[in-house]
Amino acid sequence: MSRPVREGDSQKVMEVRRRLPVGAEVQATGAVHFRVWAPLCQEVQVVVQGGAADSADSRGSLNLVRDANGYFSGLMDTAANGALYRYRLDGRAEAYPDPASRFQPTGPHGWSEIVDPDLFTWTDEDWPGVSMEGQVLYEMHIGTFTQGGTWESAVRELPELAALGITVLEVMPVAEFQGNFGWGYDGVDLFAPTRLYGRPDDFRAFVDKAHSLGMGVILDVVYNHLGPDGNYLSKFSEDYFTDRYETDWGTAINFDGHSAKPVRDFFVSNACYWIEEFHLDGLRLDATQNIYDRSSEHILAAITRHVRRSAGTRSVILVGENESQEVKLIRPRDQGGYGMDALWNDDFHHSAVVALTGRNQAYYTDYRGSPQEFISAAKWGYLFQGQWYKHQKKRRGTPCLDLKPQKFITFIQNHDQIANSACGLRCHTLTSPGRYRAMTALLLLGPGTPMLFQGQEFAASSPFHYFADHETGLAGKVHQGRIQFLHQFDSLAAPDMEAFLSDPADPAQFTQSKLDTSERQRHAGIYALHCDLIKLRRSDPVFRAQRHRGLDGAVLGSEAFVLRFFGGTGDDRLLVVNFGLDLHLDPAPEPLLAPPESMRWKIIWSSENPKYGGSGSPPMDTLDNWYVPGHAAVVLGPRKIGERWS
Repeated sequence: MSRPVREGDSQKVMEVRRRLPVGAEVQATGAVHFRVWAPLCQEVQVVVQGGAADSADSRGSLNLVRDANGYFSGLMDTAANGALYRYRLDGRAEAYPDPASRFQPTGPHGWSEIVDPDLFTWTDEDWPGVSMEGQVLYEMHIGTFTQGGTWESAVRELPELAALGITVLEVMPVAEFQGNFGWGYDGVDLFAPTRLYGRPDDFRAFVDKAHSLGMGVILDVVYNHLGPDGNYLSKFSEDYFTDRYETDWGTAINFDGHSAKPVRDFFVSNACYWIEEFHLDGLRLDATQNIYDRSSEHILAAITRHVRRSAGTRSVILVGENESQEVKLIRPRDQGGYGMDALWNDDFHHSAVVALTGRNQAYYTDYRGSPQEFISAAKWGYLFQGQWYKHQKKRRGTPCLDLKPQKFITFIQNHDQIANSACGLRCHTLTSPGRYRAMTALLLLGPGTPMLFQGQEFAASSPFHYFADHETGLAGKVHQGRIQFLHQFDSLAAPDMEAFLSDPADPAQFTQSKLDTSERQRHAGIYALHCDLIKLRRSDPVFRAQRHRGLDGAVLGSEAFVLRFFGGTGDDRLLVVNFGLDLHLDPAPEPLLAPPESMRWKIIWSSENPKYGGSGSPPMDTLDNWYVPGHAAVVLGPRKIGERWS
């Protein structure tokens, strides 16, 4: 991203080097170069003061020089790292924060701070990055991941996540937003890590520590809309936005209309910024179905291409959330795709929730939680690949039978799905312990790329609410909008439920969502289950392989099924799952249950192990045929007849 720029007067000419097309960047001399896009302005002035928001130490102002493309730029010797600044447009009294501010120490309405990223000392020079193969993801919200709610307090928990077997941390959005708490999806300063969690270097320290422990870090970014409070982009140019498209949350971004190139450059450079200046290992792009672009190169393809270039020799991953399940996002560019790496698999989640809870209202309508759904999800990724989808009254998904399983991220909890309920309750509170342990085994041993949500590994008692700290007028609208959204669930639309639908602006919704990490010890059984399953996934060569079309499955009963993972040379694995009653298969005319020649099945792992809170697992393949325990998952492997199992 670096490029030379010539700045000067009759006495002096010096070379300026920039990483980004916009923003304030400290030069090798210590001076600061400013650049901002404001095409309708005739004059832009940068006003700089000292290193504190209330400082009277004025460092002066500078009239920036306009170029033919509407960019204003200039070099200021009296500005320096840590100084605060704003832009004044066309001589008006009010001055605005920088749209590309690297830090807003008092929030989005305050002064921008000049930040020199090169002052941080990295220790990860040998870190190779991450690819999709073999990963176990962990979604986290920094504000609630610890009681402290900061990068610094989160760093102290990273060794435990590494010991658990997590390989990639997926951090919910951190771009600066208004208020004292929120999910981060209403960010308005896309280059500024929110002051709520610490300073930018605290974020860098978090990434550096994760890398030292063998974990990658990807960041959830929102490029489909900006938040409603503190967004000053339109003050600089109305062409940042468009009314040609509608999103579910706010005005759409202009990626393909009049003056779209500087807008595209702004968002592409933001994506690369996180990779370059924070050493991130990739991005998760929110709600890509609401990113509209009819350009010859879709903005998602452009972001993917530039991010990989910015990473250099490091390997990075780009993950999409796409409600309509358009797999062109993850197809190679030479096949007409965007070249991303993976997509969230909502189909798996929806089937899992129906199987665990028995409820299939609203967007769960088209799922039964049946054995065949889980077999099909394990084999083919998405369940809906173009079939009619009753809930939306249209077809859902696109064909993806040929795609590798690691390209589908599977989960039974995430931030949205836990909060889309009356009380923000987690899955383990909505089902039986046995069913939950069995579903966890299916998640963590299945061929897709599994993702846990913070606290899931120890069955956190804390809920995860939807919380957003907006000013009074906007807060009321957000609350009503939330109620209307939840009314798609018939049970939540009942009059006696409205009192239980929490107000997102209530600070208690935020504080109640914070994890109590001491529950790792108090809930030792379920924590051990997660540790053992992740270890089995990563150490067993058959589960670890994630082979494309490397398994098959069969329905054994109304709530029971078997997945057979083919390991080659007779070293297969069975994962037998039963969400229903104990099952006696006699006869058992299913070839996937047959052991390899001259071998018998032996239990390797069971969700009913007493260390997890289970009631024990008797032999399954017996002289009295097959016994499949209820509310359980069991892993079996072959051994030679007469051979002891080590």
